Amino acid sequence: MDFTAIRQNIEKHIDLSEEEFSYFTSLLKRRIAPKKKLLLQAGQSCTTFSFVNSGVLRAYYQDDSGKESTVMFALKDWWITDMYCFVNGLPAMLNIETLADSEVLQISKADLDALVDKIPKFERFLRILMQNAYTREQLRVIDSLSRTAEDRYHIFIKKYPQVVQLVTQRQIASYLGITPEFLSTIRAKKANS
Repeated sequence: MDFTAIRQNIEKHIDLSEEEFSYFTSLLKRRIAPKKKLLLQAGQSCTTFSFVNSGVLRAYYQDDSGKESTVMFALKDWWITDMYCFVNGLPAMLNIETLADSEVLQISKADLDALVDKIPKFERFLRILMQNAYTREQLRVIDSLSRTAEDRYHIFIKKYPQVVQLVTQRQIASYLGITPEFLSTIRAKKANS
């Protein structure tokens, strides 16, 4: 199994010896899933944290009427889970699905806890991941409260051009909190300007 990408991801923040990295990889489970596969379904136990080795994933919330709201996308080299439920040992609130054939490397909550106990510097790595995620979500909320949908779309395509190429307009609209029809209007306006 190729662990190059996950090693590079981790070593952006902490240095690992060969022994430490070997222990870490011994805890990982490889999961290959075809497009449109649910890796996590709302209501299931949320016990894994996933690194996207290849493919594209989407985390979304589905309300009682069936309306989907995309919480995040995850591309190669990104981490994804239903963090609130993962950390607190609760059933998932989110669904996580593959938007393309994907490979993830997963670590269980129990193994992650054991990893941090055995190699404390992983706590620094996890803290940095959480800080980055919190910062990203705070900025997203502020954008949602203070910017027009058109501005949010332009920021999204500038910040995540690779996502735009890999997901549907309906999924982008659900991430931005607008209807697909309104997104089409925004896109047509942009194309005509």
